[in-house]
Amino acid sequence: MQDRQTAPLLAALAVVLTWGLNFPLSKALFTQVGPTGFLGLRYLLMPFCAIALLCWRFGTRWPRLDRSEVWPLVRLTLIGQGLHLLLSAYGMQGSTAFSASVLLACGPVFTLLILRFSGIEKLSHGQVAGVAMAATGALLFMSDKLLAADWQAGLGDLTLLVAAALFSYYTVASKPLIQHHGGVTVLAYGSLVCTLPMLLWCSPALLSLDWPAQPAWVWPGLAWQVIGGGFIGWLAWGWANEKRGVARTAPLIYLMPLVAGITAWAWGGETFSLHKILAAALILAGVALAQFGAAGFRPGRQPLDSNAPG
Repeated sequence: MQDRQTAPLLAALAVVLTWGLNFPLSKALFTQVGPTGFLGLRYLLMPFCAIALLCWRFGTRWPRLDRSEVWPLVRLTLIGQGLHLLLSAYGMQGSTAFSASVLLACGPVFTLLILRFSGIEKLSHGQVAGVAMAATGALLFMSDKLLAADWQAGLGDLTLLVAAALFSYYTVASKPLIQHHGGVTVLAYGSLVCTLPMLLWCSPALLSLDWPAQPAWVWPGLAWQVIGGGFIGWLAWGWANEKRGVARTAPLIYLMPLVAGITAWAWGGETFSLHKILAAALILAGVALAQFGAAGFRPGRQPLDSNAPG
């Protein structure tokens, strides 16, 4: 029994490590090819990954969508994958890897607010306190940039929060599709739907990119970011949740900003003030309280926004 639990735990920790490392890696890739070029290169790989995933899961008989489900899938995918990724990339370009990892971790708070204001779920006192704590932490986290009138960095952080909110909307709104067809189908079909619009948007950056001048590390770094952190990481995270239970696995995601921060400091030369570290801790504590502070939470109950990060 212990061996059966150890493998999923190690898999979950490996995914968290990979996702944390991907923040400074993405920042380094932006420096080389720009955020739009990065997304264009990403979507040159995504359809092959999506097709491979569908063939691995279903062979040649892919699931069929009902006609009434096609437009909801297209709409949600363009918001939850396309616009979310665009805003995440542009936000990180104006911010830092550590800030991006912290602010994008606010997703569960936005999920709770969407559920509350749409009338789907009421918030417990613990969840309300968690939302307030996370919001206060976010204001403190951005306060140094806003007070210093560093509008580019402040706008980058605000863009990251909007990106987190969009992914939370996608998390809630896509639940019927995921329940009907499964996460693998929705992820793969969504990637295919997003490919053409994203390539059209990114085509000027791809055409102007000086391909031969790029350092050799860019190409394996990009492949790892998309395939390892995206598809393989998502599958490994889902497997760990299935084997260990979401309630035991989901809290590990709060290690991701720690990994991103240490890596960004050691590799990217980022520095963090005590104010920044305390504000980040307040945000993550608020997110954790909001996600797990529901009255009557039980180990078998799935916490909100347990999907992989966008």
